[in-house]
Amino acid sequence: MMRKTNNLLLQIQENLSALSKGHKLLARFIIDNYDKAAFMTASKLGNKVGVSESTVVRFANALGFKGYPELQNELQEIIKTKLTTVQRVEMAREFSSENDMLKKVFKSDMQNIRSTFENLDQKMFQEVIEQILEADRIYIIGLRSSAALAQYMGFYLNLILDNVIVVGNGVSNVFEQMLRVSKKDLVIAFSFPRYSNRTIEAIKFVKEEDVPVLAITDSVTSPIANIADYCLTSSCDMISFVDSLVAPLSLVNTLIVAVGMREKDKIGRYLNKLEKIWYRYNVYDRKS
Repeated sequence: MMRKTNNLLLQIQENLSALSKGHKLLARFIIDNYDKAAFMTASKLGNKVGVSESTVVRFANALGFKGYPELQNELQEIIKTKLTTVQRVEMAREFSSENDMLKKVFKSDMQNIRSTFENLDQKMFQEVIEQILEADRIYIIGLRSSAALAQYMGFYLNLILDNVIVVGNGVSNVFEQMLRVSKKDLVIAFSFPRYSNRTIEAIKFVKEEDVPVLAITDSVTSPIANIADYCLTSSCDMISFVDSLVAPLSLVNTLIVAVGMREKDKIGRYLNKLEKIWYRYNVYDRKS
């Protein structure tokens, strides 16, 4: 068995000379094409380099994995942060047709939701609800593609609570927008691959002020997970250049509904007032 390191590609490279002929073929292909290998079955990978499926499985075992699926998952974790947008586009070329693409994208999103639900820390979820309700102010930050999640959560929480601030790329930078943050507040940070450096910097900044932080991210190994006080993870495995935020959005919906149910009397009064305002100023189309 090879010596296990935190860097799979480095581990393979360091042990290359000691490998058998078949394992060397697999190792070289994975080092040069890890973005493609991450989405190949053991059979397809074996055919690609000219070895048997059982050789692929033994190669995974030699790396210290229980089977090939574990090796494949490790490769997929690597590409979350290493792949450029151009490389992600190249991945999409693997689709044989638009119908094939349709099936794979929907299947991937459904699997992301299922995985998020099955692995959700229920105790942590309840603690987060308490923190949201007890905080003096709630700062929500999400940059790049995660900005959509932050804006969405901020919009609906603002219908329930009156202390929500969405931090984003505006006239002032994120640090200026969070200048008055205090220990009695809560910062909710969204960060998904490829992780925004500015989000990481902002979380480090508020932690220096001892402010509680909730990280909503893809993994407990993400850059903001070990900084935050609370962490809720959501699968976002992608199969092309588009980040899959379907499962994170579902998690956000669940948080909003849970907070709303705790504040249902208050939200009822707010929404009745809002309906009158929306009607008066013709906010929504009333013809359809």
